[in-house]
Amino acid sequence: LTSARKAFCIFEFIYFSRPDSNIFGGQNVNEIRKEFGRQLARESSIDADLVIPVPDSGVPAALGFSEESGIPFDFGLIRNHYIGRTFIEPKQNIRHFGVKIKLNPVKKLIEGKRIVVIDDSIVRGTTSKKIVKMLRETGGAKEVHLRISSPPTIMPCYYGIDTPTRQELIASNHDVEETKKYVTADSLAYLSHEGLSKIVPDSHNYCSACFDNIYPISFPGEHLEQMELLF
Repeated sequence: LTSARKAFCIFEFIYFSRPDSNIFGGQNVNEIRKEFGRQLARESSIDADLVIPVPDSGVPAALGFSEESGIPFDFGLIRNHYIGRTFIEPKQNIRHFGVKIKLNPVKKLIEGKRIVVIDDSIVRGTTSKKIVKMLRETGGAKEVHLRISSPPTIMPCYYGIDTPTRQELIASNHDVEETKKYVTADSLAYLSHEGLSKIVPDSHNYCSACFDNIYPISFPGEHLEQMELLF
């Protein structure tokens, strides 16, 4: 008998797991996320004055990006920890409201500076757009450069995670330049799929269907369409 391929969720490293967790054979989530940030800096360098994370899941990657690029790090966005995660909120108006009360910019750190914002992912794009606008209008940032420590999310998850439909996923329908214009950032770059695979040990044992459309369990076309209607 041949051993079956494992298919751990790659998004556990990117977003879902706590940074102090050791998962999938003892891999430390915080260290993996810092490596994502370092690799992102190697792939998508930029001239800037300050690196800030979108807290909390963007913090380790922002630290790694800062260390690799030499751009100073600070907490330019402060999170209200009593607010839940916005990307899984079912209603768009709730997500918009959540961003407004979830994050506040530190104007003293941001004003007049070229800012690199590190976030773990872009799903619909609505949160990123609000953050960029907030940093410009409330924080007074001179430039806002968005760097994402995962590849573009192009497909839904059908294995229990409440991700949006393909129609709602901005990267499924728009290229990087179009997404940059939508979120109104001065520049936008994602971690490459190759860069992600280089960092995650035994990356072939992970499901990354949300990035590459290769599902561990294949779905016939008509079943996939039916599942789209359910999500």
